[in-house]
Amino acid sequence: MLFADRYPAIDPRGAVVAITGGARGIGRATAAEFAALGATVCVGDLDTALAEAVPGAHGFPLDVTVRESFTAFTEAVTSRFGRIDVLVNNAGVMPLGDFLEEPDAVGRTTMDVNVQGLVHGLRSVLPGMIARGRGHVVNVASMAGKIPLPGMAVYNASKFAAVGLTAAVRREYAGTGVSVSAVLPSAVRTELASGVRLGGALPTVDAKAVARAITGTLRTRRAETAVPRWVAGWDLLAALTPEPLMSRLRTLIGDDRALTSLDPAGRAAYSQRISAQVNGRE
Repeated sequence: MLFADRYPAIDPRGAVVAITGGARGIGRATAAEFAALGATVCVGDLDTALAEAVPGAHGFPLDVTVRESFTAFTEAVTSRFGRIDVLVNNAGVMPLGDFLEEPDAVGRTTMDVNVQGLVHGLRSVLPGMIARGRGHVVNVASMAGKIPLPGMAVYNASKFAAVGLTAAVRREYAGTGVSVSAVLPSAVRTELASGVRLGGALPTVDAKAVARAITGTLRTRRAETAVPRWVAGWDLLAALTPEPLMSRLRTLIGDDRALTSLDPAGRAAYSQRISAQVNGRE
């Protein structure tokens, strides 16, 4: 009852929802879910034309790695619709490959998008939410923020950081009426996972399942939500299982697929898009 009083459910009907990286994948699916629930949906993306084409949403330009860009996005949404009730910090990148062979610029971009992008989003919207005494932020993290996987080292690091950032900011602003939650999908059938044989170490879900979990946090305002829910027990399993046994089990289920089963041709389009983003920042 205490938590229900502190974090009452937010009605999506009429809520102003801002979604980063909303032109594709999980972000696009989340925009559709919120629109169907009656929310006013605003999506920000590097690809402005694609953001403007998202059905049922209003598109805006946004580079989450640049604080000024996030500030402009926030101001554009609030100027047009008066406020932001919900922010979904969804934008992310997922380069794959050998840790020692990954270019420094790719690693920096991964951390800038996946971590600094969340920081910029939180610092842009929290002041207004706190002033109103009401608001909700969803940081789209990953079960890769709990489960280290070969071939994803810097991505793992970024998602571990996302989980920690969410928990710390949630605690820091407890009692303000503003909640910060993390949604942790397992492997998702989107462009980020293109060229990878899915399954094995992580169960596979579609973007719509993640979108439903994100919209569901308006009701529960839970600190963490895994997708699917049953993978949330990984922390306990890893803590109770001796490392040699855990390593053996991980080998049996093929947790190194990002290294051993990567199809460069199937991943080419996504890799080119990451390269363009990296080169645009150099």
